[in-house]
Amino acid sequence: MDLDDLDIFRCVVREGGVTRAATRLHRVPSNVTTRIKQFEARLGVALFRREGRSLNLTEAGRILLGHAETLLRMADLAEQELRSGVVRGVLRLGSLESAAGARLPPILSAFHAQFPDVTIELQTGTSRAMLRQLERFEIEAAFVSEPFDHSSLSSVPAFDEELVLITGRNAPGIGTGTGRRTLVAFPHGCSYRQRLIAWLAEDGASYDRVLEMSSYHAIVACVAAGTGIAIVPAAVLDNAVMSTAIERHPLPSHLRINWTRLVWKGEASAALRALTMLLPDAAGTSAPA
Repeated sequence: MDLDDLDIFRCVVREGGVTRAATRLHRVPSNVTTRIKQFEARLGVALFRREGRSLNLTEAGRILLGHAETLLRMADLAEQELRSGVVRGVLRLGSLESAAGARLPPILSAFHAQFPDVTIELQTGTSRAMLRQLERFEIEAAFVSEPFDHSSLSSVPAFDEELVLITGRNAPGIGTGTGRRTLVAFPHGCSYRQRLIAWLAEDGASYDRVLEMSSYHAIVACVAAGTGIAIVPAAVLDNAVMSTAIERHPLPSHLRINWTRLVWKGEASAALRALTMLLPDAAGTSAPA
């Protein structure tokens, strides 16, 4: 594909219309319109649909936008690296909240010290949400928790997490088999939530409902108040404000350790390759493939 066509297409999307895109590109609107029509004709699909005065992406346009972002970013990085020999640019990352709060700070600090010309943009979410963003090319890579579908992704092990069950003080453990429980967890897509539900099923225990929270601080606070039970990384509890108000319970060996991996699609940029070299377990062989 012609990078110039991709740049014009992306600019029309970002500016929300042909006129503003033409101003940004220092072209006349008719030229932008012609280039878009020629591009659509060559691809054999419509990239935009008009709804009143609005210009909206078709499904084909949405797919192309992700590829356009990747191709144009790679072209910029290639030129920058060849001209300067310095790793630079923007590295957009996704991460589990637990990894972002407890594991990534020293890694990102070391990365910044070695590659000060790279800007890192970090956002958090569940593993499922991060994988969806990878599919849409909204982020370049993500730290996600196993299990997940590896088939279309490249990945390296980042670090392992020790998971623990937490309950309120003097609350009965799962093994008692008594009573129904409330689970406190992140929304659907959280692998730790899936592990807790799987463990309950194995033990023949039941639960009434799931109380969904958006942060570990909220999860720990709810458990401390006696609202329910949760599974969290032990490293999170080490820094949690109310960690002394809950009880920790060990998980069975097959559920206790969970691997977090750094995953991405396609060719890794120079910045991403540099980041993988700083991961403590990236060169190890003990992580499951």
